[in-house]
Amino acid sequence: MNITSSRRFPKAKSSSFTLVELLVVISIIGLLAGLGLPAINGAIKAGKKAEVSAMAESIKTAVNAFYAEYSSYPSNTTGKTDTSFLSAIKGDTNGGNYRGIAFLEVPPKFTNGVAANGDLGLVPPKGYGKKMTNFYIQIDSSGLGYVDPTKSSGTSVTNSNVPSTVAVWADDPMTNKPVGTFK
Repeated sequence: MNITSSRRFPKAKSSSFTLVELLVVISIIGLLAGLGLPAINGAIKAGKKAEVSAMAESIKTAVNAFYAEYSSYPSNTTGKTDTSFLSAIKGDTNGGNYRGIAFLEVPPKFTNGVAANGDLGLVPPKGYGKKMTNFYIQIDSSGLGYVDPTKSSGTSVTNSNVPSTVAVWADDPMTNKPVGTFK
């Protein structure tokens, strides 16, 4: 007796994706990327703002260290962190820094101003705003105990009588508010 089975076993299903499954996955990835890019862009801008604020604090600390060493502030007639201010803080022997002490180590990205605009010296890094301008600085050399940043030309600061001997800031290109050593 010969028993034969007429029953057939189904073939194994192939393990590839269908076109519909592939399109669904691609659309989900596109949707997630579209939702994530604005958040990433906001995080990058917040990082640049924090970087500028930290550099402003470093400049303020360097100016106070200069004062502690020489009992006078570095000469600054422009109210900006221009080349003469930068050279005195970095350790050149001009600008009142007779001993040539380096009070501030400056990363190269903070010295990439545009010579044609007269913005050489300490500037916020590229990507912070469309226009590269120096940091603003106000020094209380008269001993009043406060500075008045509104007297700096070209800034949008509305704070007056900031209780500090040194105020350093840069204008935020998005909000036109100061980013630096005071609020």
